[in-house]
Amino acid sequence: MASSTTITKLADSGIKHAIDKTAPSLKTTNGTVPSPLAELDASKLIFNPKLNTTKAVPEPHSPEVWSKSFCTDNMITATWRASTGWSAPHLTAYAPLTLHPTASVFHYATSCFEGLKFYRGHDGRLRLFRPALNSKRMLASATRISLPPFHPDEMQKLFETLVAVEGPKWLPKERPGEFLYLRPMMVGTTEAIGVAAPTEARLFVIAVFMPAYDFPVGSEAAGPELGGTGVGKPGLKLLASEEDAVRAWPGGFGNAKVGANYGPGMLPEAEAKRRGYHFILWLFGEGEQVTEAGPANFFVVWRTGKEGAGGEGRLEMVTAPLGNGMILDGVTRRSVLELARERLGEEVAVVERDFGMQEVRIAVEEGRLVEAFVAGTA
Repeated sequence: MASSTTITKLADSGIKHAIDKTAPSLKTTNGTVPSPLAELDASKLIFNPKLNTTKAVPEPHSPEVWSKSFCTDNMITATWRASTGWSAPHLTAYAPLTLHPTASVFHYATSCFEGLKFYRGHDGRLRLFRPALNSKRMLASATRISLPPFHPDEMQKLFETLVAVEGPKWLPKERPGEFLYLRPMMVGTTEAIGVAAPTEARLFVIAVFMPAYDFPVGSEAAGPELGGTGVGKPGLKLLASEEDAVRAWPGGFGNAKVGANYGPGMLPEAEAKRRGYHFILWLFGEGEQVTEAGPANFFVVWRTGKEGAGGEGRLEMVTAPLGNGMILDGVTRRSVLELARERLGEEVAVVERDFGMQEVRIAVEEGRLVEAFVAGTA
């Protein structure tokens, strides 16, 4: 049986080969032979936008927003073939996709996606939040499951173009502070049954209305999925996973934003909600290693005990580390860590390390736990 280290090396080698072949501009070495395959190129975007005058901007917290399916007028699409590379992207009317029943994505979960917001500022300007990080993470996710690579800068340009086209109508200046959710996705579309890397793929980028989660859970505005009855208490309730339920494992793909990471967790998440909890707190291994909470990165803030590395009583913010294939590199997670180190460095020690559920229990029993919180992985 191959070790996880060997499997990781094989995956890394496959990613390198894919990049060499289909996105050589990502290489930093000189003297490489240009690839005959076309790379993703935002400058070749073909514009054919449509304006749907019968489709109005929904009100905040309306049923349309809470449906999470109300999209704007237009989308961006592009196709890739192993024989030719990337097509010119198109900006066109939002519409259903047509795929063959034998498409790779339906049978072998060859799909990856991203999620990021763009906002209407109080100064009237449109803004994306750190889109370069989402573009780079999507590249990592795509190559991890044998989907074609691309230069992240070109992907970001497509994001910015859709924002520029859709923003004026859907985020009107008279409603500052509102946002839309940008969802780029890539799927394998090869029309063949058989376990193999896709030779065809499709990229699309859409903008969809999503509810805001910046209000207390249980408040009326929260909506039914977060206890929006007006009688709930603020705060999330997390149900720790059992030994027979694992979200991710060392050497796996928990660090990639791929469809296969989410489907298997839906059944236990639904059971948790049936019991009155909001998400599963995913644990791993005999040591009950704390990993993520539902679809979010998990943090604890506590004061160190007698065995603390920096002395007893030191305030720490702790979260699970990256690097073993289990934790998704959330853009919000990264931002929280960077801001805390920059602005709270003398008050709070920021720590990325493995920690177990027993540590949390002891901190609670000793009255050292200050708070726990989650940060969405967008």
